[in-house]
Amino acid sequence: MADRLRLGVNIDHVATLRNARGGAHPDPMRAAQLAVAAGADGITAHLREDRRHIRDADMERLKAELRVPLNFEMAATAEMVAIATRLRPHAACLVPERREERTTEGGLDVAGNLPALCDVVAALTAAGIRVSLFVEPDPRQLDAAVAAGAPVVELHTGTYCEAEGEARRRELDRLAAAARHGASIGLEVHAGHGLGFATVGPVAAIPQLAELNIGHFLIGEAVFLGLAEAVRQMRRLIDAARASAAA
Repeated sequence: MADRLRLGVNIDHVATLRNARGGAHPDPMRAAQLAVAAGADGITAHLREDRRHIRDADMERLKAELRVPLNFEMAATAEMVAIATRLRPHAACLVPERREERTTEGGLDVAGNLPALCDVVAALTAAGIRVSLFVEPDPRQLDAAVAAGAPVVELHTGTYCEAEGEARRRELDRLAAAARHGASIGLEVHAGHGLGFATVGPVAAIPQLAELNIGHFLIGEAVFLGLAEAVRQMRRLIDAARASAAA
């Protein structure tokens, strides 16, 4: 078990709020800096095809000014590969993307799109970018991620977060089994999507996980607590769960 479970904070929806009114406020870069000061280990931003929140200029600033790793969430398209290989962020997380969706819905079908994803992973890797694939907690997809040449997967936790009672326990078991399998075949395993204060602890306690990426919940809580305090509370919950699991 890693001593510290890394926390990546996704700042997309600071940009959503900015774009609702136009102009430059609130500034996603300022949000990134506040999150890092409050305990975030890295920053995630998703540059979508339709630029609904993060914009190209945001990615330029984040890459230039951040002093922690930048995780560039992106679709596996020629346009995004060109942008990523020019900017060279620390990491790129390939996610499925449909224009009509409100948020990323489910994981990539790596097994069903292996040849194309192999090419994208190879291009990003050649640029010195650490590639992660956002997948369902399914051993078939994890095996395909290895075949694609990706060193990292991020497990989709949305189904777990939306479930209740016994269904949530089953989804947690799926996540834990996938994390064990991923680690056993040489992957670094991350997780994220939909996690909040009430759901993060059991996931953080999975010993094979190295990183959690959390965004929408933290930006929402920032309305009530302030962003720094929301990140600090999430950091405390993650650390407490990891310490309890290690005891």
